[in-house]
Amino acid sequence: MYSASDFRKGLKVQIDGEPYIMTDFSFSKPGKGQALYRARLRNMITGNAFEKTFRSNDKLEKAALEERTMQYLYKQGDEYFFMDNVSFEQLEMSKAQLGDAVNFLTDNMDVDVLQYNGRPIGVTLPNFVNLLVTQSDPWVKGDTSGSDSKPVTLETGYVVQVPPFIEEGDKLQIDTRTGVYVTRVKE
Repeated sequence: MYSASDFRKGLKVQIDGEPYIMTDFSFSKPGKGQALYRARLRNMITGNAFEKTFRSNDKLEKAALEERTMQYLYKQGDEYFFMDNVSFEQLEMSKAQLGDAVNFLTDNMDVDVLQYNGRPIGVTLPNFVNLLVTQSDPWVKGDTSGSDSKPVTLETGYVVQVPPFIEEGDKLQIDTRTGVYVTRVKE
C-alpha cells in the first residue's frame, strides 16, 4: 500500500482492480485542515486519464504488475516489437500502449516490459538515454532571436530544446522522465 506521502510521478497503483500510472502530482497545504495531494492518473490498459484529489491519510494499492527485461527490436507501422532476453519470445505493442516511450526507443535497447494478467501494457525506460541529433539548424553568433535555446530533431523523431552550440551528429543525453536535454555526450 502506498500512503499519500509516497505519491510521485510514475507511481503505478491499482484502483477498482485496474492498473493506473501517476502522470502528474502536486501537493498543497491550505491554512487550516489536512494536506491535499492532487494526482493525474492514466489507466494503463485503456489510456483514459483523470484527476483526483487525495487527503494525507488516503492509501492506494500497489499495481499487480510483472516486469520482464526485453530488447526493443524494430517498428513496423504503429506496432513495436520486443524480444525476451532469456526465452527469445517476441511480442508486439501498439504506439498507444507505449505512450511517450516511443520518443526514446532505439534498436537493441533493453527495457522492462510491464505485464498485467500476462498481457503487455507498457514499458519502463532507463532514466537517461543517449540519442543522436539528426537535424539541427545552424546558429550564428549574434543570432539573438528570442532565447538561448533552439529545437533539434533526434534519431527517433523527437524534437527537444537544446543550447545553441549543439550541432547535427552530436549525441545527447535525454532524461526519459521529463523529456528534456541533460548534456552532450562524448563517445
